[in-house]
Amino acid sequence: MPNIIEITDFSAHELDVYARLTEGQLLNRHEPEKGLFIAESPLVIERALDAGYVPVSLLLEKKHITGQAQHIIARCGEIPVYTAEFDVLTKLTGFQLTRGALCAMHRPPLPTVEEVCAHARRIAILENVVNPTNVGAIFRSAAALNMDAVLLTPASSNPLYRRSIRVSMGTVFQIPWTFLGREAEEWPQPGMDILKKLGFKTAAMALRDDSVSIDDPKLMSKEKLAVILGTEGEGLAASTIADCDYTVRIPMSHGVDSLNVAAASAVAFWQLGRK
Repeated sequence: MPNIIEITDFSAHELDVYARLTEGQLLNRHEPEKGLFIAESPLVIERALDAGYVPVSLLLEKKHITGQAQHIIARCGEIPVYTAEFDVLTKLTGFQLTRGALCAMHRPPLPTVEEVCAHARRIAILENVVNPTNVGAIFRSAAALNMDAVLLTPASSNPLYRRSIRVSMGTVFQIPWTFLGREAEEWPQPGMDILKKLGFKTAAMALRDDSVSIDDPKLMSKEKLAVILGTEGEGLAASTIADCDYTVRIPMSHGVDSLNVAAASAVAFWQLGRK
């Protein structure tokens, strides 16, 4: 039976996870085994459940208990299901709920790079991409356009931040990912060496005189390829580019010199992920 709990006390500590904890507090770097994240909307929550993520509690607009969230509640067992009318929830969270449903979930232990890449042919590397919106958009493109995994450098934004999950439409739960080390000093080395030991050729997305076009047959023929995308604004570090096997550009027109990293990722994944 579902454990439905009507919200009457906005200050109840059980609701902190939805209304008062920061992303950093949810991540819980000091005790990662206690880390949580928030999934929004019935579709995204379903994708997290399908991927095996474990729910802690639900926060629902009252009408959804017997509506579009009914199936989710049934899948979540006896966890608390906090509920109230739309206006009350908006007051509690400070914003309108995305389609009326939030779910707090446990953060699982991160897999190793070797585990994530074990059966991968094409992977994406995000170097210091700090905007959660961009991270979410890149994951959505990666899942849709034949990337087998995503690796992030330690300075990148966490894919389980609420906005990243929302923008990705839950594809962060569908494509394997992990971080290339825990400290910024671990990239580009030894991270780059790990990729090469796993058999990946590395392609840096950057505009340089020696860049090859993204449709170069040499790139398309590689059995295992890692597509490396740089931070917003500055792009890839010079040391990263120097360590890569290829420097790759997307041909531009009308005098445009570059694309937003999320847009560039979609173009790169479409071309380089083709089989």
